[in-house]
Amino acid sequence: MLLNCDLGESYGSWTMGLDAEVMPHIDQANIACGFHGGDPLTIRNTLALAAEHGVQVGAHPAYPDLVGFGRRSMALSPEETIASLQYQVAALDGMAKTAGLELAYVKPHGALYNDMMARQEVRLAIMQALAGYHRSLPLMLQATPDADSYRAEAAELGLELLFEAFADRCYDDDGKLLSRSKPGAVHNREKMLAQVKQLQQEGKLTTVSGNILPVAADTLCVHGDNLEGVQAIREIRALVKGS
Repeated sequence: MLLNCDLGESYGSWTMGLDAEVMPHIDQANIACGFHGGDPLTIRNTLALAAEHGVQVGAHPAYPDLVGFGRRSMALSPEETIASLQYQVAALDGMAKTAGLELAYVKPHGALYNDMMARQEVRLAIMQALAGYHRSLPLMLQATPDADSYRAEAAELGLELLFEAFADRCYDDDGKLLSRSKPGAVHNREKMLAQVKQLQQEGKLTTVSGNILPVAADTLCVHGDNLEGVQAIREIRALVKGS
């Protein structure tokens, strides 16, 4: 499995995450496009950092919610969602090309990601946005037991999908992430490493109630918001890559 992380989310004088410390240990950088975080200089610097470490770059578009860091759902029409996605992706695509990089995929952020997984109309609007883009870009979404239905939706539009699992999040019995409002939603270090090992060796994970679910993931989402997170990424990489 590859390792992906949300980066480039600082804005002006506000700093989010430890991008320079995280980048050497990941394979894919999901770079904010300015709607929830990120600004032109941050985007340019993050792309340069990715180039330095040979990391694949993806666009990380969001609802237009800078104040709420993209974590609040918004009632956009399908047309607004399509236009918003294409606008953000095109911005990062152009800046990546200017930096000598090729944008490789798209992973929505925060509430937009959650709405994509929960609501078919949002998911289809996102898929239509990428299908209507001037070149093919895969969509990254959560690996769940419904993966085949997502593939069928994408196939109708000629769209490729990438499926991700989460290293530090507990899963509910339906294969979705356990709500952060519930106890145990975020794993401690020991449980996180055990979940990564299970995913890597068995292609399965254990849900909150102890059920075993098969999960076919192409990539694993990690978080490096603090020094403990960066150390965790190092340990996860050692498990996944065997080094």
